[in-house]
Amino acid sequence: MGRAAAIAFAREGADVAINYYPTEEPDAREVIDLIRREGRKAVAIPGDLRQESFCKRLVADALSGLGGIDILVMNAARQQTKASILDITTDDFDATMKTNIYAPFWIIRAALPHLKPGAAIIGTASEQAENPSGELYDYAQTKAATTNYVKSLAKQLGPKGIRVNGVAPGPIWTPLQVSGGATMEKLREFGGDTALGRPGQPAELAGIYVRLAEDDGSFASGAIYGANGGGKI
Repeated sequence: MGRAAAIAFAREGADVAINYYPTEEPDAREVIDLIRREGRKAVAIPGDLRQESFCKRLVADALSGLGGIDILVMNAARQQTKASILDITTDDFDATMKTNIYAPFWIIRAALPHLKPGAAIIGTASEQAENPSGELYDYAQTKAATTNYVKSLAKQLGPKGIRVNGVAPGPIWTPLQVSGGATMEKLREFGGDTALGRPGQPAELAGIYVRLAEDDGSFASGAIYGANGGGKI
């Protein structure tokens, strides 16, 4: 989803900085090339969001590379399916919380002094926030927290002219699913229980992120925009 959103923003005329895990360098290079083909500036910043020091450097490097920040998209997440809470180690739990909750906190806190009126912050929640799966105990609660921080920050930052919204995807084909985020059994029928009868593709969400940053959406703040194929049936 981050890849699709980055490309969509570039096609709408934005310069873009992307963060990614260092092992994802080949994929990141593809995204950087696609952004540059649109005639936009692209800044690649690899690193581990679970480290506060890196989150601070991420913001500093983005500011330096882009000359400022107008739109902040929080998309990175960790999701690992576990049948039981007894299967989740403290290290597992810590990694999920650091990626999904601590990292947005660190990044937003570092970026906020540089955001001007008209800026937009966009978080990525999930249908898991409202309808959590039993096997996504830790991931689901981070998405409920994301929904909460979007609404809280919208109230806090509204007087400063900064809007905060969130996107809540349903079943979307992303690397989260095939890297431990779902069992093989679930992958076979992934998204089949939605009203549209299929999972979504990242490109089908990209326009929502762009819309939440556009000037003509300037009265939208504190909102969570769902894209879940019509919901489960």
